[in-house]
Amino acid sequence: MAAQRPVIGITLDLEEGGADQYSRFAWCALRENYLSAVATAGGLPVALPLFAQLATEYVAKLDGLLITGGAFDIDPLLYGATERHPSITLRPRRTRAENALLAAALQRNIPILGICGGMQLIAVSLGATLIQHIPHTYPTALPHEQPNPRDEASHGVDILPDTLLARITGGARRIGVNSAHHQAVATCGRGRVNAIAEDGVVEGIEDPDHRFCLGVQWHPEFGIDPADRTLFKAFIQASGEQA
Repeated sequence: MAAQRPVIGITLDLEEGGADQYSRFAWCALRENYLSAVATAGGLPVALPLFAQLATEYVAKLDGLLITGGAFDIDPLLYGATERHPSITLRPRRTRAENALLAAALQRNIPILGICGGMQLIAVSLGATLIQHIPHTYPTALPHEQPNPRDEASHGVDILPDTLLARITGGARRIGVNSAHHQAVATCGRGRVNAIAEDGVVEGIEDPDHRFCLGVQWHPEFGIDPADRTLFKAFIQASGEQA
């Protein structure tokens, strides 16, 4: 018999609905390549609705958790900021649910992968603070909201040695990544930075106290660099192992 695929929960986005949308009523969404990247790497992808009160029950049935990105930001109050940049968009229900799922996954010690906004959520849970709008704080930074299509590389990222990400990518020093974010990690709390962009912006973070908990600021589900597929394979392999 074929080995059983590890069950990977993938967080959904939540849209409020409207006359010009898929539905006039609230609906959930997920870009397909999140699902196909997990399936191709050997996992069984399962989409997770945003019910914070059910997080523990959902995570009890998972082997790994993937926290996705989205066109919204984490409330600055969660990392101690007293002011909010005008560019910030909040989705409180999604953040509450993903926070609850993350906490339950950490409690169970199952592998966790955060992508873009998912990485920022992991970072904040580790005591990090965020740059609320990169162009405002660093006017000379790279265009991290890239003008070219998202399935093309935008800039390079340096992988830092002696990190879980470096071990996963086989010691690769630099990879090409896409970029779709206007915020970034400012201070990393008890997290460990594992990747930095050419302009010094933090591009990856991991929890040194967890067996597999890392986030990347780019979107590896597009498979732009071979390291992207390697990352998904390592995540799925870890999810199939006993803690």
